[in-house]
Amino acid sequence: MKNKILKKLKLDGNNFLLAVTIGLFAVMYILGLIIYSEQGFGRMQTFLNMLIDNAGLIIAAAGMTVILIVGGIDISIGSVIGLVCMMLAYFMQIMHMNAWLAIFLVLLFGVVFGAMQGFFISYLKLQPFIVTLAGMFLCRGLTAMISANQIAITENETFLGIANYNIKVLIGATVNKRGVKMYPFIHPGVVIALVTALIIWYMCKYTKFGRNLFAIGGNENSAMLMGINVRRNKFFAYVLNGFLASLAGFAFCLNTTSGFVEQARGFEMEAISSAVIGGTLLTGGVGTVVGSFFGVLIKATIETFIRCNGTLSSWWNKIVLSALLCFFIVLQSVFAMIKAKKK
Repeated sequence: MKNKILKKLKLDGNNFLLAVTIGLFAVMYILGLIIYSEQGFGRMQTFLNMLIDNAGLIIAAAGMTVILIVGGIDISIGSVIGLVCMMLAYFMQIMHMNAWLAIFLVLLFGVVFGAMQGFFISYLKLQPFIVTLAGMFLCRGLTAMISANQIAITENETFLGIANYNIKVLIGATVNKRGVKMYPFIHPGVVIALVTALIIWYMCKYTKFGRNLFAIGGNENSAMLMGINVRRNKFFAYVLNGFLASLAGFAFCLNTTSGFVEQARGFEMEAISSAVIGGTLLTGGVGTVVGSFFGVLIKATIETFIRCNGTLSSWWNKIVLSALLCFFIVLQSVFAMIKAKKK
């Protein structure tokens, strides 16, 4: 019994990467509390703002985690998000469409787009990088075709009501100069993101589909010998990712309430880096949405550092993230070599 418990507690390479990610976030957050205490870094609202600003990225990173687990890649996510934002803005501001119908149509588009990419990748055996690269150019081109100018959503009261609705959090309240108790808050996009991440985590860990994805990413030939329908599971992984990309676009649009051609450019790289920093292997077979979530929080913490400092360029966010990405890729390679030697 004792040996079994110790075996469960023992960290393998994959769990170690997740532990490093969570530890890194904890260290960065504690440093923020010490260095930027006067700038309000320790306030509950500051942390919640990290979630509000990155709700779309949490969803996109969850979708990217699924794709990386199955051994694929998707570099079209940013363009899909940009197109979804433009579609929402055009439907509601120009066509005066009902908000719920517009949301349904963009989510349906994500499913169809994901199915199209999944068909090319899983059934026609095309390279995921090439297919999603074509998807990236297609979505960005469609965005420009809808409108070359920015479209702001200013008239749809339903959508604006959702975007601006404050959900009070009953802990961490502060008292302002007038003696009024101010409760911290989140927006509906955060709730959508957290619920989505929880569902994807449960799916990957406890469902047959999730276990199949890990098996396929670990060794596709072995998965086939186990009787797993590789093509079908890959196909549905990309369908799910397409839906999550469109849902991320909806959450992203709740923050911007507008659509324009350059929106979410490079967002796919942020999703990939969040997943990899969270311990998801680029080679497939290993990953967790929990790690990806903390990868997003690390990125959000760096952004908050820059905002609190006031003198640093926003490009430092990209620089630090790229350094962390390289660091975690090297760690992955080291553990892969150790694992290969043990075999």
